[in-house]
Amino acid sequence: MSAPARAEDLQIAGLARLSSCDWPGKLVATMFLQGCPLDCGYCHNPGLLDARVPGTIHWQEAVAHLERRHGLLDGMVFSGGEPTRQPGLADAMRQVRELGFGVGLHTSGAYPRRFAEVLPLCDWIGLDIKAPERLYGAVTGVQAAAAKAFACLRLALDAGVALQVRTTVDPTTMTSDDVSELTETLLRLGVGEHVLQEVRTEGARTEYVERLASAP
Repeated sequence: MSAPARAEDLQIAGLARLSSCDWPGKLVATMFLQGCPLDCGYCHNPGLLDARVPGTIHWQEAVAHLERRHGLLDGMVFSGGEPTRQPGLADAMRQVRELGFGVGLHTSGAYPRRFAEVLPLCDWIGLDIKAPERLYGAVTGVQAAAAKAFACLRLALDAGVALQVRTTVDPTTMTSDDVSELTETLLRLGVGEHVLQEVRTEGARTEYVERLASAP
């Protein structure tokens, strides 16, 4: 029988010690976890994609930071990469809650089973729905990711957790009609907050920046 996954095993690529934009209305620390199964062209942090890259920050460093910030921070947001890729995430979330802080999650919904596992531990979720289902392959490089993302959306809606659905609008793959189609789909499913985000060229790969420059 294998040992349970621990927070200490997380591959942590970075820690933003104070953020006012990663969880609306909250002051938080944001942890960036290594590894993502998607390959979105506009990704502004491609260095986080490779799951084989070891972490650079130990979990206890993040815990110590929270312990020094009681009364100053509202919580911690787990971001990435794709945080639900890592089996130690649930243990980390439990420890954050035990310290008296809220738990936020940024996810692309790539792992529905692990998402269901951590869902009861989340106070707020920012879920990326990348595109209408038919365009998921063009946006993420993984068409099968569509069914998984929408499965996670249904789980979050059924759970009633505070939820913000975000879509980064990539003009190299999506038209305004595609965006309208997605917005209508999300409304029909019961999404109350859908935020459209512009692509950022800062940190993006050169080939994408060139493709964006020639987009209509």
